[in-house]
Amino acid sequence: MQQTSHYSALEAKHAVLDRQIADESHRPMPDPVALAALKKQKLRIKEEMVAL
Repeated sequence: MQQTSHYSALEAKHAVLDRQIADESHRPMPDPVALAALKKQKLRIKEEMVAL
């Protein structure tokens, strides 16, 4: 049960990061450093989800 709630929390964080990446990408002048940081965070979460 705890693993399922952990996975759900990771999914939620992944979705938030996905939205933040989309928002930043649609700005008139996206910040490439911010985008790279968000994408790295998203990748780390995705890797953790796959490992479960």
